[in-house]
Amino acid sequence: MELRKLGQTGLELSALSFGASSLGQEFRKVDMAEALRSVHVALEVGMNFIDTSPYYGRGMSEVLLGIALRDVPRDRYLLGTKLGRYDAAHFDFSAKRVVESVDVSLHRMGVEHLDIVLCHDIEFVDMQQVVDETIPALRKIQQQGKVRFIGVSGYPMKMFRFVLDQADLDVVLSYNHYTLQNTMYADLVPYLKERNVGIMNAAPFSARLLTNAPLPAWHKATPLVRETAAKAAEHCESQGVDIAQLALQFSVANQDMTTCITGSANPDRIAQWAKWLEQPYDEQLVADVQKILEPIHNWTYVEGRPENNDEGSQQV
Repeated sequence: MELRKLGQTGLELSALSFGASSLGQEFRKVDMAEALRSVHVALEVGMNFIDTSPYYGRGMSEVLLGIALRDVPRDRYLLGTKLGRYDAAHFDFSAKRVVESVDVSLHRMGVEHLDIVLCHDIEFVDMQQVVDETIPALRKIQQQGKVRFIGVSGYPMKMFRFVLDQADLDVVLSYNHYTLQNTMYADLVPYLKERNVGIMNAAPFSARLLTNAPLPAWHKATPLVRETAAKAAEHCESQGVDIAQLALQFSVANQDMTTCITGSANPDRIAQWAKWLEQPYDEQLVADVQKILEPIHNWTYVEGRPENNDEGSQQV
């Protein structure tokens, strides 16, 4: 698995990283033995970074990771978690909760330090609090050695400039914004590089939109978005390729994105992803699929507070 440097952190992350949201049953009920084995398979195929959050399964993801990683040497993996979001509508970015959250995450996962901690889904709150209170509190914990690097994550592109125009960050994480259907994250790369920020991408399948699997009930895709994505999937199938393979290859191919995070509690699926990255990358098929997806290119939806979102969201 290719390793890439993460901004100015000195960390080298695998081009594909393991997202542990699935361990929290965010998409489906999982088999416990399979869930634990999926972590080991991810490490075996070369994914050296694991991303989680106390929000995933409301603590379940971190607890299961603690069990799965119990006998794995700490220098075999890099570990990132988040703070601030704890349930669907429960957010707390106060300095007091920052301290508590980091300590709880360390305890759940049985480790003495976290490589990366991100402020999770900040578009749901007054983002100025994150700048004024949350990030300074995290910097203090960083000085104590419990956390190596800090950043923010979320959906709207607008939030990254809002924070970085006022504060320094080590890393940022965006999801659903560098895929076959949406490449808005790439437009932000020059600004992020100028600020010496490590760039992490997640969700190459856009919550199953760019796969042949049924969308989860909570997916916000409009009828046109669903129909257009289905046409793209059918075209790939006619060429003997799973659109999910193409989607994964596309998101990982961009060298500006240090890593692409995706997860599953199915170990066979994880092994399949690693094999897909070894397959030839069909640039002509990518161009054909993006042509099909043109009517919904850069379609986005509103997430969190309306004022924290980009203009033009939910247009299609």
